[in-house]
Amino acid sequence: MRSHRFALLLIAPSVMSWAQIAPPPNYDQKLNDIVVNATRSGTPLDEMSLNTTILTKEALESSPDQTIDQVLKNVPGVFLNDVPYYQKDPTGQSINVRGLGYGRTLVLMDGLPANDAFYGTVQWNLVPMSSIESVEFVRGGVSSLYGNYGMGGVININTKTPKNSSQEVSASYGSFGTGNVAASKDLVVSDAMQMRFSADYFSSEGFQNYATISPGSPSNIKNGMGTDTVKNSNVRLQNYFKPSQDTTGFLRMGYSTMADLSTNYAIAPNFVQSADVAGGTTTRLDVDKKFQVNVYYQQTEFYKQSGSTATSGVNANKPYINANYTDPYSTVGASAQYTHDLNAAGIDQYLIGVDARNISASNLTNNLNSNGSGAVTSVNYAEGQQNFYGLLGQLKSNSSAIPFETTLGARVDAWTSQTPTLYNAGANGANPIYQAIPNKSKTQLSPSLGLLYKASSDWDFRGAAYQAFHAPSMNNTLRSYGSTSGGYFFANPNLTPETMTGYELGTDYRWRGGFAQLTAFNNYIQNAITSYNLSTAADQSLANSLCASAGNPTGCALGKVNYYTNQQNLLSRGLELQYHHDINPHWGVDGGYSYTNTILTWSATSDPINTQVGGVPKNMANAGLTYYPVPQASLTTTVRYVGNSWMATGSLPVPAYAVVGLKANYQVTPQAAVFASVVNLLNRQYVTFNIASQASAYQAGMPQAITVGARINF
Repeated sequence: MRSHRFALLLIAPSVMSWAQIAPPPNYDQKLNDIVVNATRSGTPLDEMSLNTTILTKEALESSPDQTIDQVLKNVPGVFLNDVPYYQKDPTGQSINVRGLGYGRTLVLMDGLPANDAFYGTVQWNLVPMSSIESVEFVRGGVSSLYGNYGMGGVININTKTPKNSSQEVSASYGSFGTGNVAASKDLVVSDAMQMRFSADYFSSEGFQNYATISPGSPSNIKNGMGTDTVKNSNVRLQNYFKPSQDTTGFLRMGYSTMADLSTNYAIAPNFVQSADVAGGTTTRLDVDKKFQVNVYYQQTEFYKQSGSTATSGVNANKPYINANYTDPYSTVGASAQYTHDLNAAGIDQYLIGVDARNISASNLTNNLNSNGSGAVTSVNYAEGQQNFYGLLGQLKSNSSAIPFETTLGARVDAWTSQTPTLYNAGANGANPIYQAIPNKSKTQLSPSLGLLYKASSDWDFRGAAYQAFHAPSMNNTLRSYGSTSGGYFFANPNLTPETMTGYELGTDYRWRGGFAQLTAFNNYIQNAITSYNLSTAADQSLANSLCASAGNPTGCALGKVNYYTNQQNLLSRGLELQYHHDINPHWGVDGGYSYTNTILTWSATSDPINTQVGGVPKNMANAGLTYYPVPQASLTTTVRYVGNSWMATGSLPVPAYAVVGLKANYQVTPQAAVFASVVNLLNRQYVTFNIASQASAYQAGMPQAITVGARINF
């Protein structure tokens, strides 16, 4: 059993129903009912060789946190700090698993890629809590199944599907003017046609997350800075149909918008709008054979501005826009898969599949004068595309002589990158300097081996070894940005994919009222992509060349120029522990702990090696205690502990901290429920862990936030 609050909230029917309080369920009887769709082969939870967590709808509803990223941050192995997604820049809403770094974990929505095509980040606003049915989190290299982004694992967010012709409305409101309203309508026309329409709106006045306490200072707050307000909305239509007895299909369409002030300057808004469509069919060719086809498309328009406060001139101490960006991009993809449950010749199942994906994007950056005049001092423009083609196969075998299961997989990926246009220009786009960028390509083999030994019906041992890869994001290859005062970050269209090898060993023990799980892992990334700060005399020539091409020869002081490279190797090793126990029908406890040691073993940059990298606390833990006074009510308290860490590797220390949360649910009637939650119950002031290179970037953790709300089905 592998889960955070899984057993307690998924399979204890007395928790959320009107039934009489009963003894805790038998976990072994329930394991075979749980199927992990993120494996592409529908693997039962008790047959997973990789460390796997299932978060159910009930688990999400019992969490004090109100956004999916903040719920996931409590799962062992996940590194998300205590600032909700809507307080962060859209380019920084990502997820870090096992200390491998941001943008190296695949996120799916109903089995289809959800990582942002340009930035590789995750726009969490696309998946409001009210729409989520469950979340599957499989740690470890999954590139043998999915290819790109499969280093840290895969998170598959399953959204709600039509169950009957009913309606649901939910609403909440809380501190900092944070409110959310969501509505959905299910329409079951027949067994052959079902539809679900959902819409939601979220807004918040936000809180000031620039730290004003040690080791930050009030001087970090500049004139013109304020709270991070945000507004986002989603509309989604899901259609499920059954054209024949053996074929089922789906068609999903969605549109979303998000506007925020995540740079803390009211004059510098960001605006993102996305439209997507996806469809597919599954055909049962025989009782043991099926064929699946999926296609998807997404178009995104991203308009971004960044703000600053002038330090000199007639506009000194006044806020101004220092840059604006226009990023239109799209992704289109398709996949096909054949699965055969053979159950013969020592092979239980095999699957073969192919998939393809194209990402096309461009970036226009206008850097503006630091005196606040609005004059364009330099222009960067680039456009390009990346193509991914993959061929995969997987075999599963279950020994009849001993309780031993083997899963062998392999995938070949062909990656290409073309950048036909990239230029840097001076003021107002004058005198553009074009760069001739040769096409890049790489063929990557990603094998995997999973082993599972069932020592008894309650105890199993598992192990896995894998290779994975991650292509550079187009944010790193196309988007240059910066200013003469704050420094420059130059895109590098010559970047190539990273490669990871890794393995993990684990064990699971279950008893009637709970489970315990322990996993050890070792992952090594070669050619890791990093931002290289040009700071030595040997870097001067490159710094001069980059700044001159951008029309800013005076902005080339060493230390102010950054360039993306593949010049690092990263090693991450650690332990993950999860625990749950239903003490009796009235009390349940949960616990989780992770130890993560992540270092650079080689670097051509100024980052030190053999030192814990920035943004990865070595020790993190969480605990939860739930009380059920009656079957219709629950009260949960949680504690999250984050140990000491660095913001930059070996410098800018972040002290350890602990935060308490509280959540209460009450089922008023079978159709109506009310809830209340408190994040940071004791209103502790603290600095949360983060990745940054300067003290002014320390972030304050979320202050006390109280939320009340209700859900109604009718």
